[in-house]
Amino acid sequence: MLNSRLHPTPRPGQPMLKRGIFVDILLVALVSGPLAAPFLATLNVFPFNLIANIIYFMGGYVCPQADMGLALMPSHLMAVCMRCYGVLLALVTTRLLYAYDRGNSFYWLQQYRFGGAAIASLLTFAYPVEMIAQLLGWWSYNNYIVTPFGYLTGLGIGLFLTPVVYRNTPRVRPLASRQKLEGI
Repeated sequence: MLNSRLHPTPRPGQPMLKRGIFVDILLVALVSGPLAAPFLATLNVFPFNLIANIIYFMGGYVCPQADMGLALMPSHLMAVCMRCYGVLLALVTTRLLYAYDRGNSFYWLQQYRFGGAAIASLLTFAYPVEMIAQLLGWWSYNNYIVTPFGYLTGLGIGLFLTPVVYRNTPRVRPLASRQKLEGI
């Protein structure tokens, strides 16, 4: 169990930190953007194709192999490759885990300080190691290979940084707990 000084319990009525809300909105945009871009591009209507072009522009600068994205619509790819999207899926996973247990489980790496940073670094190196192996010709690009490597990298980032980003935000209680608290 983590030290309570690292994760103080929020007081009733304490507002959620703006930082947590901003990061949640950013995470939703990052996850939905690459999926939405092909559909927005096929509409061929002014505001939608402009938004799709912006998403593709950003994906081209973030993803080193954006041209390897999945074809969700005929002639329109996702804005990022599945390696990059695996990173995003892992960040969503760690966010959902943190909403459930507030960073009190053994797998949150920041509690182990330098050891946790070393584990996070090793997990984060999964992405570049796989990409170098692909560029050296050890295997060709395959979504079934690149997605888990991206996911491991995202886990390294998320398991270390999520508790830091969301500390002091109120815990989301399951519905059954809320009913007990409210006397229902």
